[in-house]
Amino acid sequence: MASVARFMRTIRVSEFGKSDVLKLLTDAPVPSPGEKQVLIRVHACGINPVDTYIRAGAYARKPSLPYTPGSDVSGVVEEVGQNVTAFKKGDRVFTTSTITGGYAEYTVASEETVYQLPKQLSFKQGAAISVPYFTAFRALFQKAHGKAGEVVLIHGASGGVGIAACQIARAYGFKVFGTAGSPEGLNLVLQNGAHQAFNHREKDYIEKIQEAAGAEGVNVILEMLSNVNLSNDLKLLSYGGRVVIVGCRGSIEINPRDTMAKESSIIGVSLFSSTKDEWKEAAAALYGGMESGWLKPLIGPEYPLEKAPQAHEDIIQTSGATGKMIFVL
Repeated sequence: MASVARFMRTIRVSEFGKSDVLKLLTDAPVPSPGEKQVLIRVHACGINPVDTYIRAGAYARKPSLPYTPGSDVSGVVEEVGQNVTAFKKGDRVFTTSTITGGYAEYTVASEETVYQLPKQLSFKQGAAISVPYFTAFRALFQKAHGKAGEVVLIHGASGGVGIAACQIARAYGFKVFGTAGSPEGLNLVLQNGAHQAFNHREKDYIEKIQEAAGAEGVNVILEMLSNVNLSNDLKLLSYGGRVVIVGCRGSIEINPRDTMAKESSIIGVSLFSSTKDEWKEAAAALYGGMESGWLKPLIGPEYPLEKAPQAHEDIIQTSGATGKMIFVL
């Protein structure tokens, strides 16, 4: 049995509600890994919009209270449970899920949700892989069935999922358009794989995208803010075009007729609905990107654990996102 610190700092949620329900505990016991589980000393943890929906009690899946948020951690294996064969103490790893929660100095994860972190990526980058890259891959390939040569428009391309989608789409041979809301964001979108970037704060930006796409239109749209953009998206699509809903913060009125002439599709995506085979497929494709060098997570704002309430406010209120928000421990 490896010796670890008996207590740790962690964020605990005892009731669903606003960001102030995120409470810092300084004396939580360090969890122990069970069979086929791994204990990880957390170096960084990704902050995702979905964390805020779960915390507010507004998400389809509600964890049992109390709980610690966070699924995307990177760090070093501290201890392995019985029958763990893929990892050993000291391995650099990242996760796509945790059992005990990632907003903590230590977390337990199931062996099948833990992956080796290649040396060329930092711990901060490791915490920015899971939700952004697996979501972008699922949206582009497993849901939209995108193909090389197609035109893909990524709305909100300067955020965590957006940057991931730009890198993946460029690597796989798409013509990549991205939108952002600031000069800095537009530059990041171009630096991370987009062929063209459009400022969604400009009144005529939809016309500019239409012009750039040409007569055929856009084949695939990855939509991070469907309650604002969906009606416009349907007008931008090609024949057989697909809008993939990655994010939504409210309702919107659309005219279903806009889907008829082009036989276009509106497809929802939920990363947590992935099957084991889909996780494996995505992991293999993304690991190839890490090894060949095109998968390079872009880190945005960094927070200490005690600033968790502020981080949850910022990730929802900040427009013109630039990279992935993370906790650094």
